[in-house]
Amino acid sequence: METTHTALYRKYRPHSFADVRGQEPIVKALEGAILSGHIPHALLFAGSRGTGKTSMARIFATALGTKPVDIYEIDAASNRGIDDIRDLRDAVHTLPYESPQKVYIIDEVHMLTKDAFNAFLKTLEEPPPHVVFILATTEPEKLLDTVVSRCQVFRFKAPSRALLRDTVLDVAQKEKFALTADGADLIALAADGSFRDALGITQKVIMASVDGKANADEVAGIIGAPQSGLLMEVVHGLHERNTARALAAIASAQEQNIEMKLFVRLVLERVRAVLLSRHGSDPERELVHLSEEDRTALTAIAKDASSLINSALLSRLLLAAEQTGRTYLPHLPLELAVIELTTK
Repeated sequence: METTHTALYRKYRPHSFADVRGQEPIVKALEGAILSGHIPHALLFAGSRGTGKTSMARIFATALGTKPVDIYEIDAASNRGIDDIRDLRDAVHTLPYESPQKVYIIDEVHMLTKDAFNAFLKTLEEPPPHVVFILATTEPEKLLDTVVSRCQVFRFKAPSRALLRDTVLDVAQKEKFALTADGADLIALAADGSFRDALGITQKVIMASVDGKANADEVAGIIGAPQSGLLMEVVHGLHERNTARALAAIASAQEQNIEMKLFVRLVLERVRAVLLSRHGSDPERELVHLSEEDRTALTAIAKDASSLINSALLSRLLLAAEQTGRTYLPHLPLELAVIELTTK
């Protein structure tokens, strides 16, 4: 395994449209604009953190033929005042050094003050012909309508769990790190729809490993997620109407300081897999990312007609999941659900 010095999210950041994953409609639209020569003077990239907005902005700027010296990146969180925008407004009128146009990438643009926005509007509406603005934001709802209306808007969708899992496995392979599919899936789940977070967690796992490999339980131990055995204890407790068994697993998770929202989500996933497997869905598709031991156990539960696990149970667990984190004791909603379900 190679020693990782550069942050993985930087090392494996996409550098061309072909490298971009999960944003195919946006790639197609941007490539079409370049081919047709119809380049918007202002683009707005909106989407949750870690979805590739800034990387796409750089790729688009380069694809336009803009040299690095003529690409300007501005962090609106640090340069948010009216004086900063006045400086920008004056700078846009100077000609590019080596390119047909200058590209300004303004990240977290929603952080600009109201006065700064107002000062920026005229420039955004009628920029010099040699200037292209690319605005990026995680909170488009905070932008003035007058700003949004002056931009061609592209909404970035969060990558699916499967896409994150495949990305993590691909990066692990390139780093010569042996990561199991269930370990990669746990990383994808913990990343919560962010490429950047997925690769950040992957780097943490690689750094913590002493033998160049990791499975799901080892990943769980490194990132503070629950191990599969603890999750299956809750599932078995529900299946068998064994209140004490399920409550003991929840108590153990609490003692280990496991994030309870993630714990409940993983329990829900296993219960859902049982139901889908029982009612005609492809068991392998629903269980593919789990360990062989867990797949075998869940398949057996699905085939047991006497099991307590049914759609009503899943509905009650969904309610507990919604309440988790809202109470003084984060584990209380799941405990109450287990008691109600297993003692009826």
